[in-house]
Amino acid sequence: MKPIRAALLATATMVVALSLGLIVWHPWSRASSPQAEATPSVPAAGAASTNNRQPTTMDAHNILLQKGPNFRIYIRWIRGQMLRTRQQVVPSFDDPDSFVLEIQKGVIHVNIGDIGNFLNTASPANTPLKNISIQPQGDQLVVHGTVHKIVPLPIELVGTLSPTPDGLVRFHVVKFDVLKIPLKGLLGGLHLKLSDLVHATNVPGIQVAENDIVFDTQKVLPPPHIHGLLTTVRVLPPDLEIIYGNAPIDDARLAQWHNFLRLSGGSLDFGKLTMHNVDLTMIDASQDAWFDLDLVNYQAQLVNGTTRMTAQAGLEIFMPDVDEKAPKKASQDISIEWLKDRSRSLPPDVSVK
Repeated sequence: MKPIRAALLATATMVVALSLGLIVWHPWSRASSPQAEATPSVPAAGAASTNNRQPTTMDAHNILLQKGPNFRIYIRWIRGQMLRTRQQVVPSFDDPDSFVLEIQKGVIHVNIGDIGNFLNTASPANTPLKNISIQPQGDQLVVHGTVHKIVPLPIELVGTLSPTPDGLVRFHVVKFDVLKIPLKGLLGGLHLKLSDLVHATNVPGIQVAENDIVFDTQKVLPPPHIHGLLTTVRVLPPDLEIIYGNAPIDDARLAQWHNFLRLSGGSLDFGKLTMHNVDLTMIDASQDAWFDLDLVNYQAQLVNGTTRMTAQAGLEIFMPDVDEKAPKKASQDISIEWLKDRSRSLPPDVSVK
């Protein structure tokens, strides 16, 4: 029964990825909504240094977040905070263990087809569950796959997703078939229960109660970890929709917002820079419906963007999409040799007024 146990574990991991879109974020707590036009307040320059230890507020609208080559998360809108995991360590984009994301309100979509593609390409070669496909069926998810046990065995798993009052994710199994034989009868003949199979995997963050598998995503998913009040998880073909807090949904209005990621307050490391009293806004330079952002390669997008300083010593960065992140030519960099020779012309991308 080891292959079947491993298959259930793989399916359980898939459900976690579905229910929270791996999040990202892997990245958000003041009440706000798309209907509110208020701009997050930015601490004044020269504020007390103790303010640098305050959380950094995060607002994001219309972000297509890349999670590797085969997985994407659609952040319709989200608001929350970056909280330090170690009091003396400044949160850093380059160190996902340095902060957690406290989400108060927001709406995220994950494409259901992307989940299957991700699992098929990212799973280890020796995983027993292959050829995974996931389809919506009303408010349920139907998972098909092949378990290799001497001969390939097709399986079908049907269940529903819902949040628990304490912010966990429940996957309620209503059907599990192997070779067209209901697994309930098969397990009965072997004197096994669903809980026996899941408990045998000894995976932190997974609990079983009768036909429910409950996931603590803070333990199952990799950093940066996400906290927040998860209120709704529902199948909305072709996506899975995840809602935090009492987040309102107004797609027509949200589509009118610029695509952006805004950070304010506290301190933040990114690359070689540390920003205190953070005032940083990343804005989509394209007119696409979504801001295509690759956090793994964010520095390449920053380098190829246009950066300007505001009157309040903040930074506004107009960034290209991820498919336009080819590094700029080395000739654009200022070398010590260039500094020694004032007869050399300014780089072509530097305008002179």
